[in-house]
Amino acid sequence: MKLSISTIMFQQTELILLKEKAVYCPSHKALFIADLHFGKAAHFRKSGVPIPEPIHNADLYNLQALISVFSPSTIYFLGDLFHSDWNGQWEVLNDFLKQFTEVTFHLVLGNHDILDERAYRNSAFEVHKGCLELGELLLSHEPLEEIPVGKLNLCGHIHPGIRLVGKARQSIRLSCFFYKPNQLILPAFGSFTGLALMKPKPGDQIFGVTKEKVIPILS
Repeated sequence: MKLSISTIMFQQTELILLKEKAVYCPSHKALFIADLHFGKAAHFRKSGVPIPEPIHNADLYNLQALISVFSPSTIYFLGDLFHSDWNGQWEVLNDFLKQFTEVTFHLVLGNHDILDERAYRNSAFEVHKGCLELGELLLSHEPLEEIPVGKLNLCGHIHPGIRLVGKARQSIRLSCFFYKPNQLILPAFGSFTGLALMKPKPGDQIFGVTKEKVIPILS
């Protein structure tokens, strides 16, 4: 796995933005991931849309690679870990994570995390129904509207993206990290997700994500 990173410093906390659409915080030995939406392919198949299951394999491979490189003690999933109703992919995900006995997994529940409490109780996760505080960081699924001074909200839900237009009017859409005062919105980690094009305001920063690196686009 070849690392290509950009870094944000929020007060005393260093956050490394990764092309795998995750954030690593060295001081907490923690990885942050938003919007995996695992099991979404099976959900679509139930509705008659023929989406192949292996579409999620790349997500597991990326997660395994991140654990191998960074050896985190904790991984925080910032909501929408699993896509809505239960299907067999929930067990696939849990069996995969349980092999990493040295890692503690936390789940901040999102709007798609609607499984029965018994499923979470018997899972690999410590589950949190509300915002979770970690030092200077406030972890949530949806972006917080009110953020205390001196805190940075890490969140997902939006699936932020940016559209770049070339001189010949050709364009490309990229996932991005969207950083504005006191808030960092992570791109969707899952490969089977869409994009919401962001409209930056003065003071906002955008870091585009390509297969090779994270690119500061607006800073």
